[in-house]
Amino acid sequence: MIGTTTLADYLVKAGERLPEEANRVLEALINEGNMNKEDLSLLSRVKRAVLDHVIMQLYALGLVDVSTEGKSKICSLTKLGEEYLVLVDEKKAG
Repeated sequence: MIGTTTLADYLVKAGERLPEEANRVLEALINEGNMNKEDLSLLSRVKRAVLDHVIMQLYALGLVDVSTEGKSKICSLTKLGEEYLVLVDEKKAG
């Protein structure tokens, strides 16, 4: 039997499987905008070694994009990432 799942349901379920650090990373990106991994690590209070793992998970879900500027990796929230945060906030509210 094939079930139908909406994108919103999928994102909420996928978000439940993410480590707690992922939400701190997403919140830092929505509050402060694009930033390099060093700044993101400091602002989100996530150790650098853990941050790399979290960023890969968020990138795989399409919530975060990573680009290169010189020697720095710049992390940014995608449109889908913004919508995901709205879904999470709605779920918390009600």
